[in-house]
Amino acid sequence: MDQTIVNAVDQTITSRHSVRAFLNTPVDQNTLKDILTVASRAPSGTNTQPWKVYVLTGKKRDELVEKVCQAQMEIYQNLKLAEQYKETFSYYPEQWLSPFIDRRRENGWGLYGLLNIQKGEKEKMARQQLRNFQLFDAPVGLFFTVHKSLGIGSKMDISMMIQNVMLAAKARGLDTCPQAAWNHFHPIVLDVVGAPEDEELVCGMALGYADPEDIVNTFITPRVPVEDFAVFLND
Repeated sequence: MDQTIVNAVDQTITSRHSVRAFLNTPVDQNTLKDILTVASRAPSGTNTQPWKVYVLTGKKRDELVEKVCQAQMEIYQNLKLAEQYKETFSYYPEQWLSPFIDRRRENGWGLYGLLNIQKGEKEKMARQQLRNFQLFDAPVGLFFTVHKSLGIGSKMDISMMIQNVMLAAKARGLDTCPQAAWNHFHPIVLDVVGAPEDEELVCGMALGYADPEDIVNTFITPRVPVEDFAVFLND
């Protein structure tokens, strides 16, 4: 066992977290290609490699941000408009149970507390939610899709590929934020990227260089100990 390699891999995994403020420093396209090449070594059932990735920078990135932010602001003004934007699959449960709802609340209020957003301050919450659709100012937006004919296993496959993207980016000094929030606006996203009708949006991702001065990037979510989720069976 090469401890140097072990330490490097462990450090890359454990140092990754969702970054919510980026510098506008461009990311070289060859670097993006390298990240995706490495990430494509993710496993997939019978090697179907079901993933497709749309990489948005420059004017195309700005076009999507503008259109989705406009749609989100219109929803703030008229909640009925949200009916136009429905996820194609349920990312979250219809009914939350403990301990999952407890962790969700801890996460939400931990982030809002850091940003000095108090319960009931809907305008501040709305502004922070809008930051998702501004890609937190990241210069790169990645949008992951699978073919609609594929099953839930393919979403598992692309999820492993997405994790590889985040780790390969981290190893190169870049940070990321995976975002299911974009799924509601899949009609806009898929139209802007020119995806065919047989593709389904799985999630978006902001990618770039983290802003080291922004307090939001000090927010690190906790993890439960191994004993809470692993069962070791010997006999």
